[in-house]
Amino acid sequence: MTPKNLALASALALATMLGGAAAQAENVLKWGANRDIGSLDPYSYGDSFTINVLNHVYEGLVRYNRELKIEPALATSWEILEDGVTWRFHLREGVTFHNGNPFTADDVLASLARVSDPASPLKGNLPAYVSAEVVDPLTIDITLNGTYPLLLNDLTNIHIFDKEWLVEHGAEKPTDIGAGVEGYATYNANGTGPFMVESRQPDAKTVFVKNPGWWDTPQHNIDRIEFTPVTSAATRVAALLSGEIDFTNDAPVQDLPRLEAAPGVNVLEGVDLRTVMIGFPFRETLASGAPNPFSDIRAREALYDAIDLELIHARVMRGKSRVAGATVAPQIPGYAPELDSVPAYDPEKARALLAEAGVPEGLEFQFNCVSDGLVNEEQFCQAIAAMWARIGLKPQLDVAPRAVQTPKRTNGQTDIYTLGWATLPMLDAYSPLLQIFHTKEGNAGVFNWGGWSFPELDALIDAAGSELDTEKRLAMETEALAIVKREFIMLPLHQQPMAWATTDAVKQMPLFPDNKPRLWYAQM
Repeated sequence: MTPKNLALASALALATMLGGAAAQAENVLKWGANRDIGSLDPYSYGDSFTINVLNHVYEGLVRYNRELKIEPALATSWEILEDGVTWRFHLREGVTFHNGNPFTADDVLASLARVSDPASPLKGNLPAYVSAEVVDPLTIDITLNGTYPLLLNDLTNIHIFDKEWLVEHGAEKPTDIGAGVEGYATYNANGTGPFMVESRQPDAKTVFVKNPGWWDTPQHNIDRIEFTPVTSAATRVAALLSGEIDFTNDAPVQDLPRLEAAPGVNVLEGVDLRTVMIGFPFRETLASGAPNPFSDIRAREALYDAIDLELIHARVMRGKSRVAGATVAPQIPGYAPELDSVPAYDPEKARALLAEAGVPEGLEFQFNCVSDGLVNEEQFCQAIAAMWARIGLKPQLDVAPRAVQTPKRTNGQTDIYTLGWATLPMLDAYSPLLQIFHTKEGNAGVFNWGGWSFPELDALIDAAGSELDTEKRLAMETEALAIVKREFIMLPLHQQPMAWATTDAVKQMPLFPDNKPRLWYAQM
């Protein structure tokens, strides 16, 4: 069946269902997520959730398998050439895009140019890339800016587009959610992955259907995925209990006992790799125009001492999180236990540090949080704001959806903010070191929203990025993370809890520690 005929058949099936017919010949997975994806363009923003959902449609040259080990995908093999900076990739033969176009090296070249474009929000995900050259239709060379050990890790989330499709629709340039830049790829998709986009209604429903021409052997038996954002936790739980949805990747921690006791519901729990942090502005003034005291390390340390991390863990996160003193989780290469110490809750010390730093009593500043972002984010932001108020500050809590908050953060229009980082797709400490803690320049510091710059830190990060000896590289990363901790650049709070839930309609749903559903492994 051609993609066009399949889309028509799926549309007719949907019309029948909406008309009240009970026929369920297809295996339909109804996925209720806590928020919508930002776009159908995986290059539109460095949001791991959106990229993950779109990984069902688009694929990279390599991918993570069930054990989160890198394996071939659109490339079958690769080698480093004699110059040490050029990687040659041999591409999979016989792969087609959802519109029937054949996959070739020209598609890889166009995709790499698009994601590395200066206007690309995802250019930091390919930090060492310089250029690429087509050798033949199924071979491409990628040249880097030096020796670099993590290219394959990076390429797991660099999705490949159809060049012909991009050109046909004027979509060669990337879109950007944060900057409000849209294009054809915002609302349309054409990948090589196990599922195709049948329809999309932003903030309402996105429907994916099985790709019958997928190059791989399916391990799933899903014919159709109905992805619906259900932002209300209570509504999401009610939908699961009533069978309106079969799966959620965000079961509210406060409702887990109820879900565990409910017949026909299965709860899958773990601790996410994502570290939740608080970031500071380092510019001269606050968003209000008042002098910025947070460029003083004593002020940053004071705000950390004023946070009762154990109380947030127990009350807000229901004991399901892991209190963190380091900015990466223990499973991430580069982590060191000695950096995972947590400061004691000490509001009196915090007041003294504020006084030493000359922070005025009653200082007002914006505290930017996201209502559809991290687990229980609004609740822990409220708790932290109250704790800061007890030491004489006046945080102005600003909670809004991601689409509203992202432009404020990227454009320096807010003060203190939250950030969650799971080191995806790299699964290495180099990920936050380069993208968050490095000075903002070129592909580095893409998420350095505070505007900090530490030359000693940059030098370590740059050296780690070209060190092929794993032991030496990780030692550099650990040293860099020690500077991050010493300078209180960001304040780690916890690794957030991870809780999924399914109904009995789902036979198999593998839980991954990076909190990414991979539905091509699921069974109904």
